[in-house]
Amino acid sequence: MALLPRARLLPTLWRCRPSSRTAQLLPAGLVAARSSSSSTPPTSLRRPSLALPSTARSVPARQASTSTSSAMAADASNMYTASFAFFEAIWEAGITHCFVNLGSDHPSIIEAMVKGQREARAKFPRIITCPNEMVAMSMADGYARLTGKPQCVIVHVDVGTQGLGAAVHNASTGRAPVFVFAGLSPFTIDGELRGSRTEFIHWIQDVPDQKQIVSQYCRYAAEIKTGTNVKQMVNRALQFAKSDPQGPVYLCGAREVMEADIEPYSLKQAEWDPVQLGGLPRNAADRIADALAGAKRPVLVTAYGGRNHKFPGAVVELADTVRGLQVVDCGGSDMCFPADHPAWRGLRFGVDDIIEKADVILVVDCDVPWIPTRCKPRPDAKIFHVDVDPLKQQMPLFYIEAAARYRADALLSVEQIQASLRTGDAAAKLAANDNAEGARRREREYDALKADIAERAKPLDDGSFGTGYLSRTLKRLCPEDTLWAVEAVTNTGFAHDNIQPTQPGSWINCGGGGLGWSGGGALGIKLATDAENDGEGKFVVQIVGDGTYLFTVPGSVYWISGRYNIPVLTIVLNNKGWHAPRRSLLLVHPDGLGSKASNDEANISFDPTPDYSGIAKAAADGQIHAARVKEASELEGVLREAIAKVKAGQTAVVDVQVVPGC
Repeated sequence: MALLPRARLLPTLWRCRPSSRTAQLLPAGLVAARSSSSSTPPTSLRRPSLALPSTARSVPARQASTSTSSAMAADASNMYTASFAFFEAIWEAGITHCFVNLGSDHPSIIEAMVKGQREARAKFPRIITCPNEMVAMSMADGYARLTGKPQCVIVHVDVGTQGLGAAVHNASTGRAPVFVFAGLSPFTIDGELRGSRTEFIHWIQDVPDQKQIVSQYCRYAAEIKTGTNVKQMVNRALQFAKSDPQGPVYLCGAREVMEADIEPYSLKQAEWDPVQLGGLPRNAADRIADALAGAKRPVLVTAYGGRNHKFPGAVVELADTVRGLQVVDCGGSDMCFPADHPAWRGLRFGVDDIIEKADVILVVDCDVPWIPTRCKPRPDAKIFHVDVDPLKQQMPLFYIEAAARYRADALLSVEQIQASLRTGDAAAKLAANDNAEGARRREREYDALKADIAERAKPLDDGSFGTGYLSRTLKRLCPEDTLWAVEAVTNTGFAHDNIQPTQPGSWINCGGGGLGWSGGGALGIKLATDAENDGEGKFVVQIVGDGTYLFTVPGSVYWISGRYNIPVLTIVLNNKGWHAPRRSLLLVHPDGLGSKASNDEANISFDPTPDYSGIAKAAADGQIHAARVKEASELEGVLREAIAKVKAGQTAVVDVQVVPGC
């Protein structure tokens, strides 16, 4: 039989008679059971394993193995292991969901799950089985992105850790607090401890330093080395996850450690809060306020500020105070500023002419405020950078030519600047400046922007249409408080321009460049909104490019959606291939050979296209509403039917053929 790369199931050892060598290492009860003619596992044994209980730790394996069969068969409900303490720790810390992909490193984890679900169901986290690790991580990411509350992901040794893949990158760059745990291959061979090696794969998956697979993306990565401080380790990791800049954390533990019996204990949870980030120094708030008060073309650039749902309102107040202030979103990670305010400039990904014209620029929680090769502030612009991570410690290369930079909380900083503008020298300067022309220019540019967006979104004469028209139609038909999970890549700007989000928390984009986030992300967002609203959460729409849809692992996503009744509306933007590589090519070689090459010649074509909605339907055993549309005249009817299906509790996937670039 070929060896699978991941050993998920315990071997059926009882199907063959034990050798004399094996018999020496096995408890008597297990030897007897394996010698029987039955092809089913013995019911008297709680775990078909070569491992020994903790009571035999100091006894040589061959001597102890024949005297401890009664301990092996002890009532598991009386056991308090490091694994059960682990679950206690996460529920005591407020984690409500575990997204799991289990393997040979998890016998004690599974025991603890069963025990917890039977004995502490009201408190025990809800377990969501995820056939793919990236989907599991993306679900936890989406949940945290909406609520700010970290959830747990459990994966299988090194291979499961690698399976997390780009999702770890997304959580890291997207500042999403996610708690990840993985087992380790056992560190004993001869049955010295319960959890010792019992399977061939335990040798294969024993790597020098498993946590190094993800450590450069994590705020904290460590190994649990004893069950006696497992709760402290969990809470230390969560402190890092929830302290700014937030992000993923990773713990791992070997089977022997997680199997160990320990004395029950608890922590004072209030003593494990995250580190609170303060605001600006007083003189800094005054300095920025003074610059804004005297500005003729002030601009605020942000990307993550909207993660705090109070931030958009604070920036609206600032824009009402500083006449002429315009706000650019250069990230699209969150809804940072409402589209119905005249200061709105939309999502521009580091390129907007108002940045080049600004005399004062305030950068707040943003990784890429502009792209110097395509958009650069004027030389005399006064630039201030306020960020939870102004040095971008995980980026080897980053700098902006700021007059001053501060590590501070975004909301507190904006509130401090606003307070400085109300009193003192800045208030007097603001009154003297007036900037009525700046206010009028802002209104004109806002009206022109909205008109241009509407014009570009019109269907073409042949009945085809782009993402803009599709997004405007979705916006009109979906509930007003819809949550948008968007991973449209080159079409993201068109989606944002036409959805024009106004409510805090309503727009959530992939936090990084690891394509495939939105499948699990949308499910996590839906789980979160339902959990926060007693099961009656908001409507969730996923908008995803066709290439990215395949990266989401739809076979896993839609099985989970059906299995756990998580209804979402998925819109697949079908432009028959990868459009992003072509755009990248043209930015570097606008007149090169590739600029005139077909998609086939450039190797970016998906023609003939897969049956995207059919893939989802197959994964959910036919319980998905699947549809296709390519004519503008058909779009509204197809979307209305799909929306009705989702409202009734059934996930819908609509494959929409779109024209690129509009």
